[in-house]
Amino acid sequence: MLAALFGLLTAIGNATGTVLQRIAARRVPAGDAFSPRLVRHLLRSPAWLGGIAVIVVAAVCQALALVLGSLALVQPILVTELPFTLLIASALSQSRRRLPTVGWVATALIACGLGLGLAAAAPAEGHNQVTLTDWALALAATGGAMAACVLSALTRGRGMARAALFGTASAIGYALTAALMKTAAGTLAQRGVGAFLTDWHTYACVAAGAWSLFLLANAMESGPLVASQPSLTLGEALVSLALGILLYGDQVRTGWWLVPAGVGAVLVTWGVFLLPRAEVESRGPAGP
Repeated sequence: MLAALFGLLTAIGNATGTVLQRIAARRVPAGDAFSPRLVRHLLRSPAWLGGIAVIVVAAVCQALALVLGSLALVQPILVTELPFTLLIASALSQSRRRLPTVGWVATALIACGLGLGLAAAAPAEGHNQVTLTDWALALAATGGAMAACVLSALTRGRGMARAALFGTASAIGYALTAALMKTAAGTLAQRGVGAFLTDWHTYACVAAGAWSLFLLANAMESGPLVASQPSLTLGEALVSLALGILLYGDQVRTGWWLVPAGVGAVLVTWGVFLLPRAEVESRGPAGP
């Protein structure tokens, strides 16, 4: 229960940070996308700095959740980040528009689907020991997938496709960050600060998180929130689930339990792709 609670707090924190970062990213000149100048613009924005502060708090909640529970349990809960993001974006929009009925329906679908899926799958933690070979394979696979998404995004102009590709790359990066965070946080809890500071997972986690954040900033700059957020949210959950099973040996129920789990997954996916119809960003969030 504590792992699930901290996972939910992580989703709320990430959603708040995403909206604040989106406010800042919308003000970046088009010519400064995917360049060091993008970072310079963002560092001067109170909204972006506020978003980073919230995300840091969310990262602490996520680390606690991963220490207390499995990757396969905690990461799918972050799917709720999407409805939270759109609810917050709606509240901060210039027109102060309320989320329309379709938005509430989509949110209910995601909540019900996630609850059904987790109840059916009953994710159980596997082990905490991952071999260096397994890490090398995971880093190569996720790194290659991220590179493919980024290269494809750079060939396109601003719009839905570019934002979705950058969002997907960021999702893969955040899933890898969570996997590395689980090991690093476990080292801190079991062996203390000294071991934590000398563990390569700690620094790999920071590097993966920073790169994912940069990709997310480009996703937000490239197109509307409803283009990047679904790929980010679903992608992170799916890749995290795969990494949890392949790296940590997390277990989920199979057999006939796959039927309700599949229904839950369909409901979540339906809700995620229904949410863009809410059009909460008709005029975009208000600036600070």
